[in-house]
Amino acid sequence: MQSILVTGGAGFIGSNFVRYILQNYPDLTVVNLDKLTYAGNLENLRDVEDNPNYHFVKGDICNQELVEYVVRKFNVDVVVNFAAESHVDRSILGSEVFMRTNVIGTQVLLEVAKKYEIEKFIQISTDEVYGSLGPTGKFTEDMPLSPNSPYAASKASADLLCRAYFKTFGVPVIITRCSNNFGPYQFPEKLIPLMIINALNDKPLPVYGDGENVRDWIYVLDHCRAIDFVIQRGKPGEIYNIGASNEWRNIDIVKLILKKLNKPESLIKFVKDRPGHDRRYAMDWTKIKRELGWEPIFSFEEAITETINWYIQNEDWWRKVISGEYQNYYQLWYGERLKN
Repeated sequence: MQSILVTGGAGFIGSNFVRYILQNYPDLTVVNLDKLTYAGNLENLRDVEDNPNYHFVKGDICNQELVEYVVRKFNVDVVVNFAAESHVDRSILGSEVFMRTNVIGTQVLLEVAKKYEIEKFIQISTDEVYGSLGPTGKFTEDMPLSPNSPYAASKASADLLCRAYFKTFGVPVIITRCSNNFGPYQFPEKLIPLMIINALNDKPLPVYGDGENVRDWIYVLDHCRAIDFVIQRGKPGEIYNIGASNEWRNIDIVKLILKKLNKPESLIKFVKDRPGHDRRYAMDWTKIKRELGWEPIFSFEEAITETINWYIQNEDWWRKVISGEYQNYYQLWYGERLKN
């Protein structure tokens, strides 16, 4: 591997992955192709923008001519596809852009990978394609897909396209499905940064329904390490679940954040649940550990403390992010819920 194309590299997980690769592979060329929608932020990578091995290209993965140009110019041999519309709530408000980016965009990338005989194509998927679990059990790679939101359906569709391109054309696709990420540079519409920022501002913390929904959490740098293992050791045609066995009820995560910030639980505001809200996720990640030798190295306590401190220390970053378009979205989605 000499040159890697990271799509969506200005987003939360993508930017952490770009930085991880540059730090750990100093001879590797990293190309970041990002459309810079609301969640794409070049300030996430301000500290590496002068690295001679890092190249940013602004553009849409649905633009095949552009993708082909990038692959040719930088002699790309590995593609890691983070580029996606990724927020369930926004997919409920409007799903068309999710279908375009997550499905058509993936198809374009696969076509280019086929044409230029890319060595490995890593499709970054999500645990949400599996649907919802009951009080017991975990998601395994061979479970049927059962998405319950437009976002999850778009990601499941992309996964099936990847399977088809592997089976039909031999494109060396590997799919990864990860549990909920948290860490620095996460856009504040997601649970953990939203609660941290609202608590720091002494604003109400909106919690869906009864707060009993369970999510399985992983620190973003552990996820980046797992993708690295998949690139180096993963087998084309395979699916690898990534997780860290950290199941938390949403309400307990919120209370933990308030405790660490010395804020009162009276800030918690239970709001109307979102439609199709999956009750519980939990990942069985024994396959990636058994076959590739990966396992998480960050404890949840260490990682959540580090994350909270990062948001405290980087107020300038998130204050810029929550201005403008984010305020319009927040009011549209939470305005009536918080009133009621």
